[in-house]
Amino acid sequence: MSAGKVREVLKQIAILGSTGSIGQSTLSIIASYPERFAVASLAAGRNVDAAFEQCARWRPAVISMATAELADELATRLKVSGISGIEVVWGTAGTVSVATLPQVDFVVSAIVGVAGLEATYAAVKAGKAVGLANKEAMVAAGEILTREARLNNVPLLPIDSEHNAIHQCMRGGSRAEVRRIWLTASGGPFRALPLEKFQEITVEQALKHPTWNMGRRITIDSATMLNKGLEIIEACRLFDLPPNEVRVTIHPQSTVHSLVEFIDGSILAQISVTDMRLPILYAMTYPERIDAEPTAGLSFDLAKLSRLDFETPDFARFPCLRLAYEAAELGGAHCIALNAADEIAVEAFLAGQIHFTDIPRTIEAVLQATPESHPATIEEVLSLDRRAREDALDWLANSSFGSTLAGEGQQRNG
Repeated sequence: MSAGKVREVLKQIAILGSTGSIGQSTLSIIASYPERFAVASLAAGRNVDAAFEQCARWRPAVISMATAELADELATRLKVSGISGIEVVWGTAGTVSVATLPQVDFVVSAIVGVAGLEATYAAVKAGKAVGLANKEAMVAAGEILTREARLNNVPLLPIDSEHNAIHQCMRGGSRAEVRRIWLTASGGPFRALPLEKFQEITVEQALKHPTWNMGRRITIDSATMLNKGLEIIEACRLFDLPPNEVRVTIHPQSTVHSLVEFIDGSILAQISVTDMRLPILYAMTYPERIDAEPTAGLSFDLAKLSRLDFETPDFARFPCLRLAYEAAELGGAHCIALNAADEIAVEAFLAGQIHFTDIPRTIEAVLQATPESHPATIEEVLSLDRRAREDALDWLANSSFGSTLAGEGQQRNG
């Protein structure tokens, strides 16, 4: 095949969050399959050094930075280095440009939190296939995103390992044949810790995940199982299921990524290495499956199936899971508030301002103060998100446990 013909069949990829772990894994997949994929555009956030390196290596048509100052810094460095032909943009509008570039075929949405929501929505509206590595987008605006995806006949392909596993298993039958789905959870570092010890959990202990190496917020969310709660909401929206048909099972080995139970009693499980490159590759090549040999380390060792444990989660130990089911039942503003309040509470815990057990207390207080509503636009979603964050900050400021812990910290440091 000539060079010209190779370029004609390349799938052009936009990456929202190119300097994060998912973004870097996506770029490694593109590097492994140069005959299949090319980088069209990148949203790099605040890391100018990494953004410059990615520009030098991949030569995207457009790259977006978080602020105008960072965009100017990158543009200057590119000019000094003699690298031309790359448009440097910034902010939300810049990220939207990255996601909606005409030549883009597939968008990897991997910006943490709701920051990438507008660009993800714009990509769907523009008819781009989207790989979702950001569960917050579906939690906060899943009702809007799925509706728009149906209108534009756009696939929303999960990259999150559990939902990617469900997507794979559901290819074994029709939606009408599914009884329920099972999301697996490692149980985090505290699944066997006596409940009376939870008040003493430190930040350092909570950041030691037994299986995955992840960012700080998602690691804490795994320890509280709020992360699994967000996945329940995401699964309801991705697969059009009511909350009572989405179950959670604790599986410490993290070998089975999730399961689908069919109405005849059959259960399909997806098993693979704990490597995010595999779900990324699956989403980028769907509906094909391609040979993973060029990406080293994706083969699974069957010896790891010698022991598989499954346990029912304890809602008393993990109240965030109960709160997530309650939010999933109500939908709309409550799902937005769940995510926003958790983000504020986790930040406070990481800063040493509250106890580990105060995270679910904060979330519950904000959920109780949230009126039921279903936003119709992304602007309404973002407004509700801001309101929930303000409610969480007010709750923390006016609650005795926050000031008590701060006093304890001052005494220890005095």
